[in-house]
Amino acid sequence: MWQWIAIYAALGAAGTWLARVYALHSRLIDEPGERRSHSVATPRGGGIAIVAAVLIAAAALGIRFPSHAPLALAFAIGLLAIAGIGWVDDHRPLSPWLRLGVHAFAAAVLAFAVWHVLGNVWLALAAFALAVGLTNVWNFMDGINGMAASQAALVALALVWLGGPVWSWLALALLAACVGFLPFNFPRARIFMGDVGSGAIGYAVAALCVLAASGLGLRSGLLLLPLAAFMVDSGLTLLRRVRRGERWWTPHTQHAYQVWARRIGHTRVTLAYAVFTLLSLVCVRYVTEVRTGFILCMGAAWYMSGAFFWWLIQKTGRETGDPIS
Repeated sequence: MWQWIAIYAALGAAGTWLARVYALHSRLIDEPGERRSHSVATPRGGGIAIVAAVLIAAAALGIRFPSHAPLALAFAIGLLAIAGIGWVDDHRPLSPWLRLGVHAFAAAVLAFAVWHVLGNVWLALAAFALAVGLTNVWNFMDGINGMAASQAALVALALVWLGGPVWSWLALALLAACVGFLPFNFPRARIFMGDVGSGAIGYAVAALCVLAASGLGLRSGLLLLPLAAFMVDSGLTLLRRVRRGERWWTPHTQHAYQVWARRIGHTRVTLAYAVFTLLSLVCVRYVTEVRTGFILCMGAAWYMSGAFFWWLIQKTGRETGDPIS
């Protein structure tokens, strides 16, 4: 196991370093602006290293476990599609509807494979919805140093426990690759993940959740707990923007983590979100054998607590005169 971790952490670190060299050479730079949360021009596209590491891991698992090769192949096709459209978008902005179309294609490939291999139409529908949803959630939430990679690593840790004898190895590769990327992005960002990484990581998390759910049955609700921080912040912020009649698909800095980061800085916010997710991992670790009803009640309470913190952060932002929140 430790050799596997070391390999993919090294791939994540080396790939990120190479991506930074390429970004600087190609002038692939994120400039500060009113719709961004950083104040220093920073290269982007480092997430391609995580994508490459996870693709290698998926290929290795497909070879090692031939019966799982069709699912591994579908996963890889979807990951490549989302990373590819993100890579293009990092170089020249594309229509959000074109990106969404590619996300839907990748989700459909995953859903078809789940239906064809596992024979579960409901799980296939969940795969499609979760893949489209988390691809965009991770893209929305990749706005401050370390946030997207640290949350992906923590969710992957939960999936190592819950993913079963095969897919837990893919979750471990994702965890290790994110750990390899993080020193370049946190606490000081020498490179950003970019759309190539954020969307693809969201897709990978969604696919791993669905594959873990295939073996968890009624306990699948546990998988929603580690996702709470991102699901609550992105979901409530999106709903508020829709209610206000805003162009919800355009870039903005209205998420709770962005409002909070303007007050206390990137590092503290990223760590606070990490603590919230770590607490959910403790719950996941110790309640795997309890009844389904208790899991659902605990999940509802956890999401309600997240919604309360979202409201509190947004309210505090308004009271302190935040011009955007």
